[in-house]
Amino acid sequence: MAEPSNDRWTTGDAYEAYMGRWSRELARTFLQWLRPQPSGHWLEIGCGTGALTAAICQLGRPASVVACDPSEQFIEHARSKLADACTFHVIAAANALPKRERGFDAVVSGLVLNFIPHPARAVAVMRQRCRPGGAVAAYVWDYSGGIEFLKHFWEEAVAANPDAAALDESRRFGSWQAPALGSLFGAAGLLQVETDVLEIPTDFADFADFWSPFLGGSGPAPTYVASLASQQRERLRTRLHARLCPAGDSRIRLRARACVVRGVSAQSVD
Repeated sequence: MAEPSNDRWTTGDAYEAYMGRWSRELARTFLQWLRPQPSGHWLEIGCGTGALTAAICQLGRPASVVACDPSEQFIEHARSKLADACTFHVIAAANALPKRERGFDAVVSGLVLNFIPHPARAVAVMRQRCRPGGAVAAYVWDYSGGIEFLKHFWEEAVAANPDAAALDESRRFGSWQAPALGSLFGAAGLLQVETDVLEIPTDFADFADFWSPFLGGSGPAPTYVASLASQQRERLRTRLHARLCPAGDSRIRLRARACVVRGVSAQSVD
């Protein structure tokens, strides 16, 4: 389901302004849905700037947390906030994930699976790293239209430039729905697989609060904005302003949806 791309993931601060603030709210909602047992040993795949990592430390009452990501910049950002609570690793491939002698009690991944070239392989490794009876869980944004601020962005981007349709995340990742996640986990040998849909508010103080994060160059939509000539960029900004703030600058109240999945690890047969 995932595919290679030219998306840029630059500094942690740029990502935080663009998506991190919403990722943190979603991570807390995810932990409430997961209802983890206290004093567990956690492994997190694709920790990014540490949104889910922080939620685990704050809400999961863990015994230990090991978090991994391929981006040194993101790991550096997460480590600066959570170094005393977690162990961080920069890894380039799922098969390089850290191991624990008796397995981890929970192996989780937030907002990552759709960006991995071989997600089935990644979920299989997640299961292998989990102890028998432990939990494996993940979530991804519902790019099919469930992230309203991206829906508005790409609809105006494509209206201004039809070539942008190939980059639209609803086209690239729209198949990542709850049933697909359930099938992915089931195929990896996980048991008692459950799926659900979670939703959070994404409120912007005004249009500047909405638009400025798209200028940071970190993530698919900001990567596209960075590729535009200044005149094209201003045309897109004007279109979005007219769409979202027809009566002038004011608070923009939107919603974002994510698909979640969890399963139980059986005794490994690999």
